[in-house]
Amino acid sequence: MANSLNTITVDGKTYDLETYKTTQGVKASDVGKKNELDKDAFLSLLVTQMQYQDPLSPMDNTEYLAQLAQYSSLEQMTNVASKLGDVYSLVENIDSSVLVGQLSGMIGKNIQWSADGKTFYEGKVSGVSVTDGKTSVLATVKGPDGTDMSTKVDIAHITRVGDGV
Repeated sequence: MANSLNTITVDGKTYDLETYKTTQGVKASDVGKKNELDKDAFLSLLVTQMQYQDPLSPMDNTEYLAQLAQYSSLEQMTNVASKLGDVYSLVENIDSSVLVGQLSGMIGKNIQWSADGKTFYEGKVSGVSVTDGKTSVLATVKGPDGTDMSTKVDIAHITRVGDGV
């Protein structure tokens, strides 16, 4: 017997997923585009089930109450997930603000950095940058022609800070 979670019943006939896809002409590229049910789809399924129930054998009250409880739980989980996303954004912004505040104390200090662990560069911090959530410092270095030029340095690549560089 097929697992009831992997079947669909249409007009009284039960299909497994593969059979249903072939009989309905569902393209493989269409499967999985939206494989999660949101609360609107859940409510729509519940209302449809109530509309088309057999009047001689109506749905059991306990089953109906269980489905309403599932809907309520789904709605609450959706609300919690949304609020957690808001909290995550807030914490991420606070972390960035604290980091920028700490890094601003490096402005005017000499730093040494290396992106590969072999070649080391030196420069003076002239600013702090946050771009696409990635924090870096702006360092002023001498270019090949002797003029000052600015470069972004990922904070993970900084190996030393201070006058002894």
